This record gives sequence, structure tokens and C-alpha cells, in this order.
Amino acid sequence: MNDSNKSKNIAALSPLQYYVTQQNGTEPPFDNAFNDHKAEGLYVDIVSGEPLFTSLDKFDSGCGWPSFAKPINSQHVKQKADHSHGMSRTEVRSADADSHLGHVFDDGPQSLGGLRYCINSAALRFIAKEDLEKSGYGEYLALFK
Repeated sequence: MNDSNKSKNIAALSPLQYYVTQQNGTEPPFDNAFNDHKAEGLYVDIVSGEPLFTSLDKFDSGCGWPSFAKPINSQHVKQKADHSHGMSRTEVRSADADSHLGHVFDDGPQSLGGLRYCINSAALRFIAKEDLEKSGYGEYLALFK
């Protein structure tokens, strides 16, 4: 993503989306767009449109934020140590736009690999399975067959 497009996309963010993605913020638990979201589709970075997670890897962890067992492609996310708020955690950021997404923990379901990517809804845009082709994400349709 070039800097000009990134700047335009950042300027279009809501105050909450900006706070989460650009200032490493956290949205309120349980009161967000995708915590209880059940539709099939793709979750992409709100800033760059980079594909991050699918509904196939989403599970209800009870934490109040959308939780995923794994990213769609590990190269689309990067991890870094986060020692803020008196805790030791692993932050998750999008690789292309460097958006703050949330954190990854090792308390996910063992049957799904044991990880829990706890992600802010405000960092995501959802593209329904039936809209993938027309939205330019047709290559991901095969995942849902």
C-alpha cells in the first residue's frame, strides 16, 4: 500500500477506528460490530483491505471481541512484544498498513491449534462470502466450498 492511499484511507476512518488502528487502542468488549457476527466471509484490514481472517476460523471465546484461531496467511499479520498496561502480551498488526489489530494469546481451543487472535472489530471490514468476487477477493471463494 502506498503512503498516499494509506493517508486517504486513514482520513476516512471513524474516530474509534482511528483510535484502535493508529493509536493502539481497544474498543469496548461485547459492544462492537463483530463479536457475535456469524455470517460467512472474509475479515480485512479497515485501512488497507489486506485479507486477515475468515469466518471459518472464528470462534466464540467469550472475551467480548472477535476471536480467530489463525490468520488467513501468516504473512499478512506481524507480531510484536507489548509490555503496556503492566502486562506482557503479543500485539498483532497488519503487515501492509501496520494497523493495530489486537493481541494473540495461547489460550485458544487446542482442537483449532491453541491460539486466540483477539481482534478489535474497529480494525476490520467484513466482506460477505457472496460479495467476495465483486469486491475483488474472488480468490478466497474456494475456501468456503
